[in-house]
Amino acid sequence: QVQLVESGGGLVQPGGSLRLSCAASLSLFRISVMGWYRQAPGKQRELVAGITSAGTTNYADSVKGRFTISRDNAKNTVYLQMNSLKPEDTAVYYCNTIPYLDYWGQGTQVTVSS
Repeated sequence: QVQLVESGGGLVQPGGSLRLSCAASLSLFRISVMGWYRQAPGKQRELVAGITSAGTTNYADSVKGRFTISRDNAKNTVYLQMNSLKPEDTAVYYCNTIPYLDYWGQGTQVTVSS
């Protein structure tokens, strides 16, 4: 059974940083392309960063240069380092495969506000 458990969110001031973690109970994690998605209030869920099993990364233009995705295959964990946060980064953040599975974790709330 797939489990995706996100953590690390919180309230941060503009310009601040957060590091999100996602523990994935996923038998094929090591070969899966993993991604971080986010959903802001009233908006559709969007993909913000992805990483292949070999470590190749890709980012949405809105976060490029500020966010860094990484993974630890030994721990079945994917991370998202978020720097220079902006109010428009406020959202619930989720991890999932790319393309995504029907199952979603509970997500972790990130709020950027002064």
